Order: sequence, then structure tokens, then C-alpha cells
Amino acid sequence: MRLAGRVAIVTGAAQGQGRAIATRFAAEGARVVVADVADERGKHLSGELAGAVFVHLDVGSPQDWAAAVEMAVSELGGVDILVNNAGLVHHASLAETTLEDYERVVRVNQIGPFLGMQAVVAPMSTAGAGSIVNVSSVRGLSGANGLLAYTATKFALRGMTKVAALELGRHGIRVNSIHPGAIATEGVLGAAALGDLSDIDARFSELPIQRIGRPDDIASLALFLASDESSYCTGAEFVADGGASAGVRRPGSPGY
Repeated sequence: MRLAGRVAIVTGAAQGQGRAIATRFAAEGARVVVADVADERGKHLSGELAGAVFVHLDVGSPQDWAAAVEMAVSELGGVDILVNNAGLVHHASLAETTLEDYERVVRVNQIGPFLGMQAVVAPMSTAGAGSIVNVSSVRGLSGANGLLAYTATKFALRGMTKVAALELGRHGIRVNSIHPGAIATEGVLGAAALGDLSDIDARFSELPIQRIGRPDDIASLALFLASDESSYCTGAEFVADGGASAGVRRPGSPGY
């Protein structure tokens, strides 16, 4: 029980990576605030997890954040962990990205974590400890065609993480970022038109780890950063991309 007695808010928790993180945290003893705009799925998940509650949270709304933190404090006893996982992807070139689309992605991916970190500073500071885990992306480390808005926000979240770590360390609050590569969630599989999971790994055979990532891969990393096992880690990037950022293996090359 690596998170026994702790309270965690996980955004975007109704499906995909967020669901895996919330489920793993609950299994490790945490009481979880399942936060999402997908009410039906979120309520269903919170009903499956011991000690969990659901809250409707539009991460771009300061009012929703205030309500989520109030619920965590009043019903569960505080806020020890925040995972800013909710995210939005928009596929379009620079020339084709509208201002409306750009602002929509910024609202979820950048303003959302900003508001979330602000909202938990007071309860975490009062407790004298806390862990904030910001889910960025490998697109927060390098760019990709057709992902202008998404890449911009994920780079921003990486920078915000470092500033927050500098400012909040004196309160015992650690802040780190996770940078997943391709993860087999419903959204990624649908957007990339990928088929059955049993056939997908072959399409990632040039990665050092020859498969697509699983939501549990990210949940394991989030658990490490939320727990005392990472007590000397703050302001850092933790990459889980199967080795994609290291390069790719080429057929015919030594060691292939």
C-alpha cells in the first residue's frame, strides 16, 4: 500500500491513462477523486474503486477546480496528490490551425494544469507535503508535423512544471512531468486508425521496446512519482516512450 492514507485528484480519469492511474492509486491505498467531464463513465469508475468519489471537472474552469478541491478536503480529508492528466489533441498544420482550435487546446492542456496546481497549493502547503504529476508528452520534448497546438501546450506544461517545482519545494511539494509516447488508449487508437491491439505492436517494431505503450505503463510511473519512492525527485521529466526519443532501429544496422 504505497499510497495508504493519501488523497489523490486525477483529472481525465474516466478513461485511458487517467482510468489506469486512478485504478492503480486506489489499489495502492489512496482515496481518489475521479475528475472528468464524462459524468457517466466517471461515476461508474468511482463506484468500482474503494474510497473514491466522482466530481465533474472542466479543467478550464476555476470554479470547478475550487469545487473539486473542496470535495477532496471535506469528504476525503485533504489533497496529497494531483495528477494533471486531462488532455486534448488537435491534428492540423500551422496554416490550418484556427485560433478557436488553438485556444481550445490551450484551455485544456495548459490552463487546466495551471489552475489545478494553483488550487492545491493551499491544502498541500498546510499539510507540508504533496506531489503534483503533470502529464505532458514526448511532444513536450520534440515537435511533430500536424500537432502545433498540442506540442505548444506540452512544451508549456514542461516549463510550468519546473517553475512550480522551484516555487513549491519549500512547502514540501514536489512537481514532476511525465512524457508518454504512443499509448494504446481509445483516443490514440481511434485517431491513428490502428486496429486490434494484438496487431498493433508490429507497427512499433523499430522502437527499442518493440510495442506500443499501455496505460498501465504510465500508471506505474505516476505511482512512483506520487509515492515516497521519488522523494528526491522534483522539476524533472520522466519519459515513457519505448525509447522513441532515443532514435529508431534501422533494418540492417548492427544490433538490429
